[in-house]
Amino acid sequence: MTASVRFVRVACAVVFVSCIAGLIVSSIAGNNEGWVLTIGMCGAAAAVILIVVSLVTTNRRLPEFVEADAEAIEARIARLTAAGVDEAELRELVRASVKLGRGQ
Repeated sequence: MTASVRFVRVACAVVFVSCIAGLIVSSIAGNNEGWVLTIGMCGAAAAVILIVVSLVTTNRRLPEFVEADAEAIEARIARLTAAGVDEAELRELVRASVKLGRGQ
């Protein structure tokens, strides 16, 4: 999760807490429907922003694309093996690359 996504999520959480406090204060101060609606709409806007940010920043790929990438890598391994590269060493290189990509 990047810093900007984290910032948006924290900002939305702050808005949610502020909205709850604002709703309580506005109901104690009097039944001013304008304040209640305004504060509620701010909370709803923060919820929509949080949903949109979560949808846009997901990193999951469709399984079909992952399988197509795996087939392409297998074809490249077969081509390199046919050219004379040691298959066991090549597969170990692929495993190390996957571990590096996962951050392990």
